[in-house]
Amino acid sequence: MEKTLALCCDLISRPSVTPEDAGCQQLMMERLAAIGFKCTALRFGDVDNFWAERGTAGPILVFAGHTDVVPTGPLEQWHSPPFAPTLVDGVLYGRGAADMKGSLAAMLVACEEFVAAHPDHNGRIGFLITSDEEGDAVNGTVRVIEHLQQQGKAIDWCLVGEPSSTLALGDVIKNGRRGSLGAVLTVRGIQGHIAYPHLADNPIHRALPALHALATEVWDEGNEFFPPTSMQISNINGGTGATNVIPGTVQVRFNFRFSTEVTEADLRRRTAAILDAHGLDYELLWALSGQPFLTPSGALVEATVGSINEVTGLTPELSTAGGTSDGRFIAPTGAQVVEVGPVNATIHKLNEEVLADDLPRLAAIYRGILARLLL
Repeated sequence: MEKTLALCCDLISRPSVTPEDAGCQQLMMERLAAIGFKCTALRFGDVDNFWAERGTAGPILVFAGHTDVVPTGPLEQWHSPPFAPTLVDGVLYGRGAADMKGSLAAMLVACEEFVAAHPDHNGRIGFLITSDEEGDAVNGTVRVIEHLQQQGKAIDWCLVGEPSSTLALGDVIKNGRRGSLGAVLTVRGIQGHIAYPHLADNPIHRALPALHALATEVWDEGNEFFPPTSMQISNINGGTGATNVIPGTVQVRFNFRFSTEVTEADLRRRTAAILDAHGLDYELLWALSGQPFLTPSGALVEATVGSINEVTGLTPELSTAGGTSDGRFIAPTGAQVVEVGPVNATIHKLNEEVLADDLPRLAAIYRGILARLLL
């Protein structure tokens, strides 16, 4: 079996449902140590992480990723057991095949081949691996970054192995991500009998015009790198369960995916202004998941585009679309960050899959990036 595919299968067979690692990181550290990496296990809370580094001077290219996977969903709806990697007609099935054990295998094999060919390469190579990307993301990459900063270590270039491709391997590079700002809004009214509305104050009725205003507000027009900021309501909860009771409160959860055209402070201020204009009695709790970031054209982007073109013949699209990634914790340190990985069509789904032939090609892309930056 081809070595990148074999390693991916080994990793898939370890049921590392977040935040469990199930031995994936130990396997990776053993192979990295064998080619001259100094590996440091970093456990925070119930989360396993590790940092590995090869070389002592010069700029550092860091491979970042996660060993944890999302839950499987109904086992009976999988074509084959999710943690028994299964190859059918050139397609590898298994939880984590695309997100992101295929990328982890490709990173490791790329480094093994690169170091074998260039043992005295310039600069340094690093690995930042967590088992807390699919979960709360509290004791994972963000804590490792804090540890590195305490050690005085800075990342120059970071390659995140998230599945970035849309239709074919390498057709899209994520060179940035939108910010994510969540909110929980509680609107207060007065509970009462539904037959006597004059003795109550229905918070749902009061909230609806304000919610319509929030949903139709043009927050910005976006720019050449980011689409316009989007506000979406995800949950509305109110009522006692009885059909004859006007509720005393209604709770609304919503989220902004925002561009660099607005700030977190702008969004908070403008939201409060809309709610105040509608005369609501409310409480608003905010949670920032990440600021928007962008890596413009430069050494890392150019190396990535060049390597993809050499391996696949494609000229990748630069994109900031999609959700968040752990790149949001790395980019604020000043690092250039891109995400390059397999096709993402089946991530988090039943019967997650990756093309077997894409795995050694992904390793070749990563190896080409190493060569362009460290030779």
